[in-house]
Amino acid sequence: MDAIPNRSGSVEALTTRRFPYIKLLLILFLLSLPFVNPTVHGDGVGYYAYARAIMVQHNLRFEEDWRRANLNFSSKRTRADQRLTADQYTSTGYVDNHFSVGPAILWAPFLITAHAMVLTMDALGGSIPADGFSAPYRIAMALGTAVCGFLGLLFSFLLARKFVRDRWAFLATLGIWLASSLPVYMYFNPSWSHAHSAFTVALFLWFWERSRGSRKLLQWIGLGLIAGLMVDVYLPNGVFLSLPMIEGILEHRSLWEEARWDVQRRVFIGEAAFTISTLVALLPTFITRKLIFGGFFRLGAYTELPWDWSAG
Repeated sequence: MDAIPNRSGSVEALTTRRFPYIKLLLILFLLSLPFVNPTVHGDGVGYYAYARAIMVQHNLRFEEDWRRANLNFSSKRTRADQRLTADQYTSTGYVDNHFSVGPAILWAPFLITAHAMVLTMDALGGSIPADGFSAPYRIAMALGTAVCGFLGLLFSFLLARKFVRDRWAFLATLGIWLASSLPVYMYFNPSWSHAHSAFTVALFLWFWERSRGSRKLLQWIGLGLIAGLMVDVYLPNGVFLSLPMIEGILEHRSLWEEARWDVQRRVFIGEAAFTISTLVALLPTFITRKLIFGGFFRLGAYTELPWDWSAG
């Protein structure tokens, strides 16, 4: 808010009006929704299987997802009698679904709503298969992905506008939206994890920067929950955890030099809360890895392959 004296000598407060870039981004997003392609294929089969199997079958048996996947995916994993090949199973007897569970968590509100609508319509005489494969489910999944992608752009804009003028933050956001690979995964391959990853990373960075320097206990917990979800979506996103780690090292060094032990203790408590909440948010990953691969920390795409220490 700027203040200047008027002709009578009093001070008049003038509020600088901002161009409504957020509204413009929302309008552009709504206009882009016809480009949404409600399909599940390729790697998306593995991501979507977590949501469908848990919601419809109430288990982690992914055989039906593998059989009903696109031909290029299923032909490499099934036999002529539609049974899965032996190499598709882990030592625990589950299908080797090494894809992450995070996207399923973010799809859950959309898919649960679609499932409830399908069950209601069928109860009223409809005949829509409530199997997780029919059109309402795929449309809900694709819309959920588009929303995640848009929220990722929105939080990126909100973060960037703190460092540059709004117009430049807006143009940079459009650049990410239109001149990167994001539209492919936001609209055309919605069952993949990339748009969800963009959302969770943008949310984490925005909230980390927003609360930096004056973070309260609840904010530490919130940051930890976001961090865990970010890693649930895509394991390499864990690299961004280095930001609060570096922040903590620098803050503790400064507090140590100033002998501010009371503040030092509060920061330690906040960091402990952050760590615990991150681990809580990571429980879906740990539990599914334990069930499917036999260990809480059996992470990554090659967890079933033995290490070849002599490989050059």
